[in-house]
Amino acid sequence: MAILNHAADAKALLDGEIELDESYFGGRRKGNRGRGAAGKAPVFSILERRGIVQVSVVPKVTAEILLGLTVKKVRRGSVVYTDKFKSYDSLMFCGYRRLKVNHDKYFSYGKVYINGLEGFWSWAKERLIKHHGASKKMFPLYLKELEFRYNHRNSDIFDLIAKHLCDLVPKRD
Repeated sequence: MAILNHAADAKALLDGEIELDESYFGGRRKGNRGRGAAGKAPVFSILERRGIVQVSVVPKVTAEILLGLTVKKVRRGSVVYTDKFKSYDSLMFCGYRRLKVNHDKYFSYGKVYINGLEGFWSWAKERLIKHHGASKKMFPLYLKELEFRYNHRNSDIFDLIAKHLCDLVPKRD
């Protein structure tokens, strides 16, 4: 799979079983965690089970923003798994079948879970810690790099990049 093909794949609508979740990235601060945390960057992600992940830095986590990104990236009729966050309540009116997991009681209920995205968040945050922080300006690029690495986790990234660079060099006659 080439890098350029991945860009085309990213424009195709995701379908089937989809996990939606948001997370917050930022330094370690005292106080509230998650949705109540101040000074952290909200990030929304969509994971196609047995497929790819797509991440987006969002200005805030509102139903309008989350639904807008979902409608743009996920085929209607898909089964969408979320947590019980109220911003996802309108998904059924947009043509999705929403199943939600209540994390206060359990982390999965049969096929109803968002553990794939929870695993991605853990993996991404672990890698970003190594950078000892990223500027707000560069954070979206770091996040897209992590998306790329995750989506190509079963490929040799060196070979992908080398092939892409070789394709950029004009052919000699």
